[in-house]
Amino acid sequence: IAIGGGALIDTVGLATSLAHRGLRLIRMPTTVLGQNDAGIGVKNAIEAYGAKNFIGTFAPPFAVLNDYALLDRLPDTAWVGGVAEAFKVAIIKDRNFLDFLCKNAERFKERVPIAMEKLIHQCAILHLDHIQSNGDPFEMGSARPLDFGHWSAHKLETMSNYTIAHGQAVAIGVALDSLYASRCDMISEDDAEMIITGLLKSGLPVWHKLLSREKADGDLEVFDGLRSFREHLGGVLTLTLPKGLGSRIEVNEVDESIMRECVAKLEHWQRDHQSSVAI
Repeated sequence: IAIGGGALIDTVGLATSLAHRGLRLIRMPTTVLGQNDAGIGVKNAIEAYGAKNFIGTFAPPFAVLNDYALLDRLPDTAWVGGVAEAFKVAIIKDRNFLDFLCKNAERFKERVPIAMEKLIHQCAILHLDHIQSNGDPFEMGSARPLDFGHWSAHKLETMSNYTIAHGQAVAIGVALDSLYASRCDMISEDDAEMIITGLLKSGLPVWHKLLSREKADGDLEVFDGLRSFREHLGGVLTLTLPKGLGSRIEVNEVDESIMRECVAKLEHWQRDHQSSVAI
């Protein structure tokens, strides 16, 4: 039985999947992110060699037990961190859920229990439904829809030596890719503004100074995250983006000049709401 946050559950999950060719594991997540995302599904992984999730296995848990009472003493950063994963899956899968998230954003920040419980339950259901029904639970194909917004999130985590928590990094990544999608006419500008405003009202960041850090050649360092995703997927870049709210499309190219404009736009957005977010 693994009782803890997503990092602990992943570590124990990796160990139990290897010992004696696999032990039965019961996951009991103690964070919002663990209950609505990391504790659900078949993946176990740890960071290694400067890469996110470099060592891991696919091993379904024997059971997952969610007890909301375990969340009561979470610090604010961990409390709102899991909200980012709810936005992620709602944007590409469930427009009604996204509307709920934006409408209740300030209630998440204020730690209203019933709002968070509904978020966790619906987010977990959407993750589980995707794993059960999308036909690729072990990610043998190129597309990884549940990693929407994660190419930059993973890179930001490693760039910060993991001082940026996963949920906060995902919030930035989701904001960035949503804004990019609007610039490419996949969603409207109003849609992108609704998403970004919802993230900010939830107490999540949409920009960090590392997002704008340049390398010696003037390129943004975070763009190396695109290269990492390409390598991880066998050399072909495949990113999920929203195509209308509640649905998705996979793209194989990213216009880095447009993405860079989106980074600059998010910086202004973040500075307007600097006092309201937890990084």
